[in-house]
Amino acid sequence: MKKTLFSSFIFILFMIHAKAQTQKNHNYDFFDTVVNNHNQIFQPSGIPSAIEMVLKYCKVVDFNFYDLQIKWQNKTDGSFGEFDKKELYGITFSQKFNLPRDESFPIDSLFQTIENELKSGKKVIVALQVETGWPIFVIDKQTPDGEFVSYSKLGSHTTIFRNTKEIVKKSNGTEIMTYSIPSRL
Repeated sequence: MKKTLFSSFIFILFMIHAKAQTQKNHNYDFFDTVVNNHNQIFQPSGIPSAIEMVLKYCKVVDFNFYDLQIKWQNKTDGSFGEFDKKELYGITFSQKFNLPRDESFPIDSLFQTIENELKSGKKVIVALQVETGWPIFVIDKQTPDGEFVSYSKLGSHTTIFRNTKEIVKKSNGTEIMTYSIPSRL
């Protein structure tokens, strides 16, 4: 009796495990896959790294695409301006809010622009001031409380900020990059 009960218990556990493995994950987010499979290969290559993540998210390049970072390498004097109005693989990038960071910076307009981009299913590239400088992040989503969630890479390490608005306010603003996708993609 004990042997039959134990065998039945093992079979039930196996069936539960098998069902869990075959059920679809309805919380799947392709951007998570992009971030988890992407690396920033040079410390100063944050801008091209973020652009590569967007291109991968838009499925216009594959996960092994690192051409922008390889070209950029250890360049330390680059800016979003180098990709402003530049079309890459059918995606056109635009620099926005390249303004002085002071009390007159239009933070509400910046946040509204980011919200609009996210609502349209796009990501937003942003520079965020931290102790070590201005690393580049990709804003992925907005939380129910209105905060933005941003991702950055350094090597294979992922940094996630869930207080993006707070960081931007402390910096008196920041610049962002948006992008447009032709209807054919």
